[in-house]
Amino acid sequence: MSIALGLLIIRLVVGLTFMGHGAQKLFGWFGGYGLKGTGGWMDSIGLKPGVAMALAAGLAELIGGLLFALGFWMPIAAALIVLTMLGAIVSVHRKNGYWITANGMEYNVVLIAVAIGLALVGAGEYAIG
Repeated sequence: MSIALGLLIIRLVVGLTFMGHGAQKLFGWFGGYGLKGTGGWMDSIGLKPGVAMALAAGLAELIGGLLFALGFWMPIAAALIVLTMLGAIVSVHRKNGYWITANGMEYNVVLIAVAIGLALVGAGEYAIG
C-alpha cells in the first residue's frame, strides 16, 4: 500500500503541475500569458511560429500532465513530459548550465527522471490504466 500511495502522490503533484503549466500557456490561467503572450515570447527566443509552438507546448503539458496524474497511458504521458522538458532545456536552460539558481536545467532534468522512472516502474495500483 505505501508504494502505491507514494506513486499516486508523485503522479498527482507532477501531473497537476504540468497541467497548470499547460493552462498558463493555453488560457492565461495561474498567472500565465495565454497563447498570444507565450507565442510572442517563443517568437522572441527563435521558436517560430510562436503561437503554434505555444499551442504545441501547452497541449503537451496539459494532456501529458492529465494522463500522468491519472496514471493512464504512462509511456505516452511520460513521453509528452520528457519531450516538453527537452525542448525547454535546448531552447532556454542549457546555455545557463545545470543549476536552477542560474536558470539552468536542473528542474527539467529532475522532471525527466521522474517521468521516465514512473514510465518504467508503472503508475501503481491507484491508477486508471
